[in-house]
Amino acid sequence: MPSKKDIARNRRHQKVKAIAQGTSERPRLVVFRSNMYTYAQLIDDSTGKTIAAASDMKEKGKGTEKAKKVGEEIAKKAKDAKIETCVFDRNGYMYHGKVKAVAEGAREGGLKF
Repeated sequence: MPSKKDIARNRRHQKVKAIAQGTSERPRLVVFRSNMYTYAQLIDDSTGKTIAAASDMKEKGKGTEKAKKVGEEIAKKAKDAKIETCVFDRNGYMYHGKVKAVAEGAREGGLKF
């Protein structure tokens, strides 16, 4: 059974998801963080497909350092797919720590949002 925290985060995510729709030219960059790892996906909502994905499962280092590498990796995969801009979706999480590090890494990698 989900906790009150998870229910509130999902409610916040649904609000953002209703506004920020990803397209094939400008996909949605979604960040998910678990207790151990951080994940990022570029999603085309018009077709419901994931264009690119990255995680920090094989990275070494501390939490925010690994999250920044995830941002850089997703930006590299986006460039390979010829995507320059995206819509950032923080998935209901607060914009600090690992979520902020993913965004900064993606910006440094060349993504614009």
